[in-house]
Amino acid sequence: MKFGTIALAFACALTVSAETIQERGKRIIDACVQALGGDAYLHMENRVESGRVYSFYRERLSGLSIATIYTRYDSGVSDTAHELAQHERENFDKKQDYGVLFGASDAWDVTYRGARPLPKDTYARYKDTTFHDIFYILRVRLHEPGMIFESRGADVLDNVPVEIVDVTDADNQTTTVYIHQTTKLPVRQVFYRRDPVTRERNEEVTLFTKYRGVDGIQWPFTIERERNGEKIFQIFSNEVEVNSKKVNDSLFALPNGIKMLKPE
Repeated sequence: MKFGTIALAFACALTVSAETIQERGKRIIDACVQALGGDAYLHMENRVESGRVYSFYRERLSGLSIATIYTRYDSGVSDTAHELAQHERENFDKKQDYGVLFGASDAWDVTYRGARPLPKDTYARYKDTTFHDIFYILRVRLHEPGMIFESRGADVLDNVPVEIVDVTDADNQTTTVYIHQTTKLPVRQVFYRRDPVTRERNEEVTLFTKYRGVDGIQWPFTIERERNGEKIFQIFSNEVEVNSKKVNDSLFALPNGIKMLKPE
């Protein structure tokens, strides 16, 4: 019996060692999806995040607002590698009387004066950031043709044991995600973007903390973004709703008759 036990353990060890980096990466990602809520997460239709939003310039606070962010995932998008499958509305102040609307191909700054188109490079940066966002990848792009998940092994990040996985799409665009070994939830992601003007390589880092359960889904209530080591954005959510009845088509469309302003 003792010899049989040793043989079984040895066979298990051989099975684990035979696991490829892609098999291990996919296994870790699958566990992450289950930790986020499994089927409930994969079928999330919309989300509403309410709280305080901070923006920074060179590590100094440059903006502060009460914000509500409405996100709706859109079905029927066939080319998820190049077309956004979500709409987003960011309303600011307690009255929510001004904000930003991100559509499928354009974005507008909306105030009582009217709707002003945002610069093309601003929308391009938003689109690129969304495509690399691990939560968007897992919700929208998980089964996209050509998507590869490769394990980079285990490590310790800020005293937290993590598994590191490279998520690479068919266009060779990579997001590196750090997943907590115990909770199986994302705690950090990294990707790189070329500045369209200077061609400099910028490191974009996002940190996820303070997870809470919301209708069967785990969501980070604190999100922080850094660029090249400098903090640029933080959101502290007081409340998060999933599949909210507050979300309707009118939120993601410009009001009829609104004055269209010229781009700045």
